[in-house]
Amino acid sequence: MRYATRTIALSIAGSLLSLAPAASAAQQNMTPEERARMLEERERRVQEELVSERPIEALNSVWIEELTWMEVRDALAAGKTTAIITTGGIEQNGPYLATGKHNYVLQGACEGVARELGNALCAPIIKLVPEGDIDEPSGHMRYPGTISLRQETYEAVLEDVASSLEAHGFEHIVLFGDSGGNQSGMEAVAARLNERWYDAHAHFIPEFYRYREVHEWMNTELGIEETTNDGIHDDFVITSIMMVTDPETVRYEQRVAAGKATINGVSIADLDATVATGKKLLWYRVDQTVKAIQASIAATADDQDR
Repeated sequence: MRYATRTIALSIAGSLLSLAPAASAAQQNMTPEERARMLEERERRVQEELVSERPIEALNSVWIEELTWMEVRDALAAGKTTAIITTGGIEQNGPYLATGKHNYVLQGACEGVARELGNALCAPIIKLVPEGDIDEPSGHMRYPGTISLRQETYEAVLEDVASSLEAHGFEHIVLFGDSGGNQSGMEAVAARLNERWYDAHAHFIPEFYRYREVHEWMNTELGIEETTNDGIHDDFVITSIMMVTDPETVRYEQRVAAGKATINGVSIADLDATVATGKKLLWYRVDQTVKAIQASIAATADDQDR
């Protein structure tokens, strides 16, 4: 049955391919007037579709990639005119953490920020960023599994994503990232976009990446302090926040079994307690970021009023 289905599919595909040249030839034989009418009819159908009614209930999600185009359109019409672009990375993070560390953190962070703002949607996380030279590996690129982009490639991707969102009617494009090497590129792109845009604003939010402040808050407010330094690209803040998304990303079970369920002198062995702490740390970062975004947007409004 599987063979028969595949044979039918290949047959249909072959038939469609055989028709393609005929259709192309037919278009080439059209008069300019006929071609203009055809293009006009296509545009009419697109315009009708763009204003057509959504036939089902919308999904309760803030992630653009999870929504239908109609759900995005209706969210914009309802006032969700802020779009968030986050940047993570694929890099070495010691013996315990998955290479997608920053991307796992951003899953919870972007959703939290968007829902707290109430008028925002999250673009897909930009998971590939500069991580060091490629041809003569440097930085994280010296470790297997790391994937790096050239700085110009990274900034071009950011510009294209942001420009796509602006073209659809988003008025505020917010950029923040969870890695140090991402920051300068986002700042530069936001500045270039603001020089070019008239009806939208780009906002680079460095406050999200202020890990020192997160550690200080953990020490003073939660009474948790790292007493040692294991000397690896890892700490309790990042580990506990990753565990909110998925404990497997920090190899929780394997570490418990091997007697390695600590990081920088702080235990992660109590799963429920560590996840609860991770949620508090994540919420602190979300809260600080939301305040920074609101202040940045308010500042653009003040500039327009002057």
